[in-house]
Amino acid sequence: MRRAIAEMTLIGIAGGLLGCWVVLYRLSYAAESLAHSIFPGLVLATLTGVPLLLGAAPAIALAALAIVLIARVPGVSREVAVGVVVTGFFGLGVLLALSPDSPPGLQGLLFGDILGPSDGDLIAAAVLAAVVVAGLLFSHARLLAVGFDRGFARALGMRPGAVEAVLMVLLAAAIAVAVQGLGNLLVVAVFVGPAAAARELTERMAPMMLTAVAIAVGAGLAGLYASYYLGTAGGASVALAILAAYVLAAAAGRLRRLFSSPRRAGMEATIG
Repeated sequence: MRRAIAEMTLIGIAGGLLGCWVVLYRLSYAAESLAHSIFPGLVLATLTGVPLLLGAAPAIALAALAIVLIARVPGVSREVAVGVVVTGFFGLGVLLALSPDSPPGLQGLLFGDILGPSDGDLIAAAVLAAVVVAGLLFSHARLLAVGFDRGFARALGMRPGAVEAVLMVLLAAAIAVAVQGLGNLLVVAVFVGPAAAARELTERMAPMMLTAVAIAVGAGLAGLYASYYLGTAGGASVALAILAAYVLAAAAGRLRRLFSSPRRAGMEATIG
């Protein structure tokens, strides 16, 4: 449980911070697709006996860059590029997993093992999480400018395509960290749910990022304790806890907007 808590804290920090940019750039579908495209790397790592990170990192980085390159083809939208890449990569992973030479138990790659990280897994996760945080700090101004006004960012000499490529690579690295604990199918929850919940509670970027981290870590710990005391699957419990946090945040956000609207209307009437 101590290792699981440490792993979930690292995942929550990386997922909460990066998830805000995923939501702002409307990359939720891309995040899910990148998680699925990691599958062949996970299978190859399992078959060769190397750590999952060594298989996940190059596979997902290649998928992220492939999405960016295909989306640059005239007449091809980002959604089409994502669909092409994820279909190809996930299909390749399924073929490898269903091979007669594949060992049993590969289904664990789909749902993760948050309760089973080794010391090496924690060290690798900490290094990659630090890289993600450093990359976001370094790119914060560019990400903010491109996310809110691509035309203005281009006028300032920024290249929106390059900024989005950096974001996709950081997302790939973060997914490579989180996939070991939450698995190929559930990992996207930590990159969308906490950020979406935080957006219901605040509209400013910095508070949104801090709130998303708090929600991700808090929901992760709640899911781990539920798994421990109820005997449920760890990754699934964390994903359900994140979903519950989003539902509560959405309800709180709706109430906040309902109560703030009359006050705002009154202020506007007074000013008018």
